[in-house]
This record gives sequence, structure tokens and C-alpha cells, in this order.
Amino acid sequence: MRQLRRAKDAMDRDWADPDLDLDTVAAHAGYSRYHFIRAFKEAYGETPGQYLTHRRIERAEDLLLTANLSVTEICTLVGFSSLGTFSARFKTWTGLTPSEYRARHVGRGAALIPGCYAMLWAGGFRPGGAPARHRNSEEAP
Repeated sequence: MRQLRRAKDAMDRDWADPDLDLDTVAAHAGYSRYHFIRAFKEAYGETPGQYLTHRRIERAEDLLLTANLSVTEICTLVGFSSLGTFSARFKTWTGLTPSEYRARHVGRGAALIPGCYAMLWAGGFRPGGAPARHRNSEEAP
């Protein structure tokens, strides 16, 4: 169980990394990919891919409610490389598209955090102004 928790911690820490894959996570647990999928599902009730998708969607929900970012920017920040896949998975999880979710849940009185601040906080900017894919929490700002 300790090895599975270590792998789950890696997913919780690096969920926004679009390059995070099953082999990398299984290596944290010291399992082959197929044994890891079976053990993870038995322990947590969902596959590692489902768990990672849910973490990313939960974070996207937060950003849709609080940040003035486009759906495409949020898609990239939470680790999806395809807007279509992000929108489909988001709708499956919440029952709404990301735009519908934002329209339904964002209050009229509260101002959203400006996108530039949200991108900076999430590590979405590189020095020189180019957007970054992901910044590891251990890297210097």
C-alpha cells in the first residue's frame, strides 16, 4: 500500500504535467504498468488514468470559477493537450461543458482573478513572456 500511496502522491503533486504518463507513475510504485493499474483500482476504486483526470477536472473547476482565463488556457494549465478531450472529459464529469459550467456557477458580484495573475501563480509564464506548459514545484520561480 505504501508504494501505491507514493504513486498517488506523485499524481497529486504533478497532475498538471501533460507528460505525466502511466509508466512514470507505475515506476513510483515499483510496479509494471499492468500490475499497477490492477492494484491501484483495487485500492482506490478507479484506474490511475481516471484518478488523474478527476484531479485535473477538479482544478479546472476551480480555475473556471476564480480566474479570468479562457477555456483553452485552463485546458493547458491543468495538463490536457487537447481542448476536445478536455471538454469531453469535463462534460462527462460535471454534466456541463466548461463554458456552461462557468456561466452557471460564476456569481455576478465577484470579480474573477485577472488571467495574468492566475497564469503567473500557476506557473503558466516563462521568462521572456512565453507561456510555459508546467513548472515543477521544486524549480525556482
